[in-house]
Amino acid sequence: MLSDPELREHFNHGLFHGFDFDNTMLRIGAMNMLLHGVENPDVSYRDSLSEDSASEENKYTLVLANPPFAGSLDYESTSGKLQRVVKTKKTELLFMALFLQLLKPGGRAAVIVPDGVLFGSSKAHKELRRTLVEDHFLEGVVSLPSGVFRPYAGVSTAILFFTKTGRGGTDQVWFYDMTADGWSLDDKRNPLLPLEKLGPAPKDALAEGEHEKNNLPDCLDRWRQRKDSERERERSAQSFCVPKAEIAEQGYDLSLNRYKELIHDEVEHRPPLEILAELRTIEQEILQGIEDLEGMLR
Repeated sequence: MLSDPELREHFNHGLFHGFDFDNTMLRIGAMNMLLHGVENPDVSYRDSLSEDSASEENKYTLVLANPPFAGSLDYESTSGKLQRVVKTKKTELLFMALFLQLLKPGGRAAVIVPDGVLFGSSKAHKELRRTLVEDHFLEGVVSLPSGVFRPYAGVSTAILFFTKTGRGGTDQVWFYDMTADGWSLDDKRNPLLPLEKLGPAPKDALAEGEHEKNNLPDCLDRWRQRKDSERERERSAQSFCVPKAEIAEQGYDLSLNRYKELIHDEVEHRPPLEILAELRTIEQEILQGIEDLEGMLR
């Protein structure tokens, strides 16, 4: 799966950041990396949100992360540097601050977050989003279908793509509304297509109509066009771009539905008097049927 040499190199010299791991989980994590082609994984046991993470500051050029959701910590146990970025107990926000701290200037990140990070109204939520948009380069937001983590969790999530700059750079933010990833969105998570047609780069091209079951190839293709043709797309499309100024006007809300335009199909309704006349005719037929049935039973 990790065929890109550069990506493989990042993983070989990277760290898994999380908390509450035991030795068994470390071994499982290392084995999983080996099975995916990472020959020398460095999986460390640590509390990533503590002061210990300070030694990792400005060290990495790439972060790919699916951090814990909906947790909370005491201020005393959390790194003071992270609290200066975003003052909160919420782990999903603290991990975002951590990734900004870990990255070198110019380093890139793709992070899965719960939807609340995109539109939460607390001061910490708003400040984190403002930081991503104004102080760094927020490139894209991919909204994921709510069943992608079943049976473990049904929470709605999104992927944030950003580059650490420390001096801004956000011009337009690309949004993609993913509705299908090739697997059923229930607890069984069964494949909806042959294995050769799953994933972002399937071996066999998708036939007409199969996009509705696997959006990943389309998402990847449109991501590559985010600075070109995607900027001309209508807001009613599955993907589109939004200027930074508009996002700022919306309080740095990053939820796709805030900007997506819904097209409602025009429905023609029959005149009420016509419907009432039809109901009266049906009622008369029912009454006649009852009378005929009574006559048969006498």
